[in-house]
Amino acid sequence: MANNDKIEFPMRLARLMSLAGVASRRESENIIADGRVTVNGKVIDGTGIKVEESDKVEVDGKPVSLGRRYYIMLNKPVGYTCTAEDPYAEKTIFDLIDLPDVRLFSAGRLDRDSEGLLILTNDGDYSAQLTHPKYNIKKNYIVKTNHPISDEMLERLHHGIIDDGERLVAEQVIPEGSCHYRFILNEGKKREIRRMVNFAGCRTLTLRRESIGKLQLGRLPLGKWRELTPQEIEASLK
Repeated sequence: MANNDKIEFPMRLARLMSLAGVASRRESENIIADGRVTVNGKVIDGTGIKVEESDKVEVDGKPVSLGRRYYIMLNKPVGYTCTAEDPYAEKTIFDLIDLPDVRLFSAGRLDRDSEGLLILTNDGDYSAQLTHPKYNIKKNYIVKTNHPISDEMLERLHHGIIDDGERLVAEQVIPEGSCHYRFILNEGKKREIRRMVNFAGCRTLTLRRESIGKLQLGRLPLGKWRELTPQEIEASLK
């Protein structure tokens, strides 16, 4: 985990970008390949380059530096989008976080009509480890539907369905009362739960993410945020 990594130079350019919160290492390599990165004023077109601490690195003309890394838990309310780049968004999650000089991104997203746990960070490696399916970090959601989902359909959702040419599968779907279900996912494809509920002939009334791996919302009030403790950061990837 990057929080405890010993930072030594020279280091690979993609890793520097990841530690600086530009993007994950894989995404950083794509950004480099697109010719958007310069080192000491020279455009870099290969991903294997290493840089020294004294090198001046820029992405799209903006300086890249390590600085402090942030790990934030937010209880997202309905009505907020998870990207600052959406020109049609009236409110974004970044309006709720008073860190104007820190570039953060969310480790996985919730759509505008959903609420609950979000992790925001400027550590690309940490974000990738929380979200990539290969790390098997389970995401836990409570969902209310307008009609009950049949046992047969619950079984189908568990084994996987095809929606718009994409396979969607829930690790578990557990009934928790009338029209209330706990969905457990290994990855979060775009609007995945809502699409599965629609496939079952129902409509999602409310959707709340309660946990990501060992990270729990607990009593964090809606719309509020706090920094993760070092112990939480360490435990979240085990």
